[in-house]
Amino acid sequence: MNGKFPGTTRDERLGILLWYRLSRFYNQSVRLSNQHLKKWGLTLAQFDCLVHIGTNEKICQRDLAEKLLVTKGNIAQILAKMEKAGWIKREKEWRTNYLSLTEKGKKLLEAELPEQERFQAAQFSPLTAEEKKRMLTHLRKLQKQWGGRK
Repeated sequence: MNGKFPGTTRDERLGILLWYRLSRFYNQSVRLSNQHLKKWGLTLAQFDCLVHIGTNEKICQRDLAEKLLVTKGNIAQILAKMEKAGWIKREKEWRTNYLSLTEKGKKLLEAELPEQERFQAAQFSPLTAEEKKRMLTHLRKLQKQWGGRK
């Protein structure tokens, strides 16, 4: 903190440092997840899509984009690659694109999901169960401040 943030209060400096630490952790987590998912030929964005589409038997493309907090253009590119790989299928009903998993997509998700969940959970293994609970409480509180989902 040694004067590296002139014109800020101690509390603001703590907030800035916390944001940097969270940002670095998140970016590292995404990088590690993408490396881990390579063995299935997946990216983290594609994995997220598989999970959301697999959780809902059928979901419209717009709702998926909103859940993943991505743009329509970004989701269209991701889905085009997934469709080409044979993991998803699109069905158009009037002006709405609905998405569902193909048999190949279901098998991929079934094979990969448990391992990816273990991988993600392991990133928090240095924390005790109590620390994880407290962290969840704090993150929910921050997310609620900005109107985010619980």
